[in-house]
Amino acid sequence: MNQDPPSISSSADVFAWLSQFINLETGRFSTSLRLDRMQALAHLAGHPERSAPVIHIAGSKGKGSVTGMITAMLQAQGFHPARYTSPHVTEYRERITLGNAFFDEGIYGEAGRELVALEARLRNSDGIGAEPPAADAREASFFELLTLYFFLCARLARCDVMVVETGLGGRLDATNIVDPLVSVITLIEREHTEFLGDHIGAIAQEKAGIIKPGKPVILAEQCAEALAVFKQTAATCGAPLYYLPEALELSSIQVRPQGTSFSVKTKNAPLFPDPLELSIPIPGDIQAQNAALSIAAAKIAFPALKASSVAQGLGGFTLPARFERILDDPVFIVDGAHTPHSIESCINTFSALYGHEGILIFGCAATKDARTMAKLLIPHVSRIIITTPGTFKASFPQGVYDTFAAEAASQGKQALVSYIPETPEAIERVLALGREARRPLLGTGSFYLAAELRNTLNSPRSPLKPSVNGGG
Repeated sequence: MNQDPPSISSSADVFAWLSQFINLETGRFSTSLRLDRMQALAHLAGHPERSAPVIHIAGSKGKGSVTGMITAMLQAQGFHPARYTSPHVTEYRERITLGNAFFDEGIYGEAGRELVALEARLRNSDGIGAEPPAADAREASFFELLTLYFFLCARLARCDVMVVETGLGGRLDATNIVDPLVSVITLIEREHTEFLGDHIGAIAQEKAGIIKPGKPVILAEQCAEALAVFKQTAATCGAPLYYLPEALELSSIQVRPQGTSFSVKTKNAPLFPDPLELSIPIPGDIQAQNAALSIAAAKIAFPALKASSVAQGLGGFTLPARFERILDDPVFIVDGAHTPHSIESCINTFSALYGHEGILIFGCAATKDARTMAKLLIPHVSRIIITTPGTFKASFPQGVYDTFAAEAASQGKQALVSYIPETPEAIERVLALGREARRPLLGTGSFYLAAELRNTLNSPRSPLKPSVNGGG
């Protein structure tokens, strides 16, 4: 690693410098997952994670939506919130934002210069303690430094609340140095089994690591095994537990191409005096569930939150690659779904809105459950093109194709699946098929594939650039 201090004047300079560090997202493994490096960095920085109250979010699916929705509602209330989320779709700045927009470049640059200096101090064991740490404890990872960078940006911008999403797990995640007002846990699925354990109970135990003594935890609906873990952890910590199915009632959910409308009210002591009639410009039942979880978390953290702020925040909220319509002719939906539950939600919404004759372009990372996703997707589409989900993360598209082809054969649909490993060629092919057959298109399986689709179809230099761009 280059030890010379870089010249930092912009966010692009910071992210270029960060790219040299060990990054689990790209398959480069650290020697361990641990908190002492992050704690040391935070100490050296004067604990920027304590500069404002925190809402902390973990889970397998919906974290980004919940993080963004909470941020949008708080911003509508008049707060000056900082948001930390991952992954990004188009560029790294999406992970570190002021509300749901970017910080000023001056903030990114100044925080970046501070970050570089802090990393050098950690590496040189300066100011950490009487005994210098082992070499492994001095080698900060990409995500640890990125997390510190977020806290530095938030402190410099004098944000008055931070909404923070975990990156991996919870217990040993770099974000878990915060002492939040509330913790939020979304749906749990089997994921990252090489780090979190190979069964739901073990994964839930890792996610439960964000529950703090005496601090409320807001919990999405869970399977029985995960729910038992969370209830036990909350009881041990003396943390009040708000379980969404027992706390809130969702009704009148209507999903349209323009978004989702729904009604929400509390079942016991009311959070608001009357049921809330709400809408969000993202289609899908799951977004109503995410919104209900977000409302409970924001209101319990900040009891003065107004119903009008909830409606305003959710009504204007969008996120890239969350059932996002990027073309009108043909209709082209991109979604970052990459787990069986999220794929099921995505294809059910797509089929309900656009029928079962759509054409799918699919790619997923090497560690994902391609077999289960194939079983869920194949009955609902007329053609599938398997491709590479970008180059950011390790993938094995030939293996994914073999899995989909075998599943299609078992369902008597051998001719359904094609393999085009070069992503630009696959995009051209799926567009041609959609235009010829007048059928809707869906791109899913990975946020990285969603990014490739968005970047290709929205690039000013791309011959594939649409003449009309659809909304979310």
